[in-house]
Amino acid sequence: MRIRFTKMQGAGNDFVVLDETQGLLGLSADDYRFLADRHFGVGADQILSVRAAPSADVDFEYVIHNADGGEVEQCGNGSRCFVRFVREQGLTTKQSIRVKVHGGVITLNELPDGQVKVDMGQPVLDEPQIPFLTEHAQALDDPPLLWRLQCNTQVADVAVVSMGNPHAVMRVSDVDKAPVTELGPLIEHHPAFPQRVNAGFMQILSKQRIKLRVFERGAGETLACGTGACAAVVAGIRQAWLDPVVEVHTRGGLLTIEWQGLGHPVWMTGPATTVFTGEMEIPR
Repeated sequence: MRIRFTKMQGAGNDFVVLDETQGLLGLSADDYRFLADRHFGVGADQILSVRAAPSADVDFEYVIHNADGGEVEQCGNGSRCFVRFVREQGLTTKQSIRVKVHGGVITLNELPDGQVKVDMGQPVLDEPQIPFLTEHAQALDDPPLLWRLQCNTQVADVAVVSMGNPHAVMRVSDVDKAPVTELGPLIEHHPAFPQRVNAGFMQILSKQRIKLRVFERGAGETLACGTGACAAVVAGIRQAWLDPVVEVHTRGGLLTIEWQGLGHPVWMTGPATTVFTGEMEIPR
């Protein structure tokens, strides 16, 4: 089976984008894993499938698969690449686009300077909706903003937030020395998270700047994670560590996150770049 694809990246978080607006390709989990493989396929953190609008109140739908072939609810950096893709491919001329994702509906805006601003919706803080099983964690304050997880012989104190997908955010003193690849998988598979979780490691530089690394479920550490940046800023604002507008420095680039507090959506602004296009044979 031969398919056309576009390779894109947003702050170093890279994607294979597929146009399924004229019909579904019918790819399997094995096919997504093949496309994401960096030795035998194209190579990507996630696969983004662009689909026709399922209802009149949105412009498109898109479906996200991680490198392990599993479908996930949301991807912030991918959403910025999505809007750049549909405009470059002539699928729309709108600058503001409403898109259905598994986790809800998001609004995407391409700015005159080439950046893309995304309304990521309101953060989910209710534990059952995240989902987060509190019986497997210890509350460190009341009301609980931080939870202690026992991860084998290590302890992780995390804030738990969903941005359409679940995140556990830990504050660290030096993100470059943080045990991301060792502790990240333990947090991802902790029994408190029945759907697994993305593990964020946040270093606060000031109330307006942080550094962030994220170990993403099903993908491992990525150069940037848009929903992870949103979750980290929400967690920091709730703890009064951060101001409402924060620069998030990832290993792949800079994101700007804004959140005015409960009842307001999280806004994310950052880059989206097309790397190359091509065709590839998927073995069957």
